Amino acid sequence: MTTERVGFFTDTSVCIGCKACEVACKEWNDVPEDGLDFTGHSYDNTGALGADTWRHVAFIEQDRDGAMRWLMSSDVCKHCTSAACLEVCPTGALFRTEFGTVVVQQDVCNGCGYCVPACPYGVIDRREDDGRAHKCTLCYDRLKDEMTPACAKACPTESIQFGPLDEMRERAFERLEVLHVAGESSAQLYGEDPGDGVGGQGSIFLLLDEPEVYGLPPDPVSTTRDLGSMWRAAAGAGAALLAGVALASFGGRR
Repeated sequence: MTTERVGFFTDTSVCIGCKACEVACKEWNDVPEDGLDFTGHSYDNTGALGADTWRHVAFIEQDRDGAMRWLMSSDVCKHCTSAACLEVCPTGALFRTEFGTVVVQQDVCNGCGYCVPACPYGVIDRREDDGRAHKCTLCYDRLKDEMTPACAKACPTESIQFGPLDEMRERAFERLEVLHVAGESSAQLYGEDPGDGVGGQGSIFLLLDEPEVYGLPPDPVSTTRDLGSMWRAAAGAGAALLAGVALASFGGRR
């Protein structure tokens, strides 16, 4: 039986920055404390996603013609359709689940770190104490028991929604239309296009400003997208070199 692909839809327009998602993620997945330092970036004390931060709530303060606007957004792994982290993993520690999500098997990870620079979003990282890679699993254990991921379950405003990915995409477009009608012309979707550089994301976002404002790449591309053509070009160049050497060798014997 084929399992339907699932994912997140994060509507930042209703995020209140409560960090319930961060706490729920840590509690359920036993993710270590990731620092309680003052960063100077509003109420953001985690800074970015990483091995010990699987959900990160960003606080962006904006001055718009003298008026204060506060943007808040809960970021998470994108569970890309074309997941470069998975494709470069030499041990098979990263794998695609039956739900279409990407998960790290800790008992298989050898800590090589190839996946870290491969991610176009800077999501995955290695933990200092054991050297292995860690990231959001979209609560794989909960999914297998037909439960909602902890972050979405804990969100009090339903800023984080979970369900079949096609349904999440439909909700995103519907919500975008509502905001545009209400006059929020800057509202836009991120990660909803299956034709983008990563084949579409498993985590779709509704943003109230440009992706760069939230620390997201505006046009993410899988870092392994061109590997095939690069290898073919290298093979062609190698073959041409060998042919040239052979020709020069045999030609010199005449």
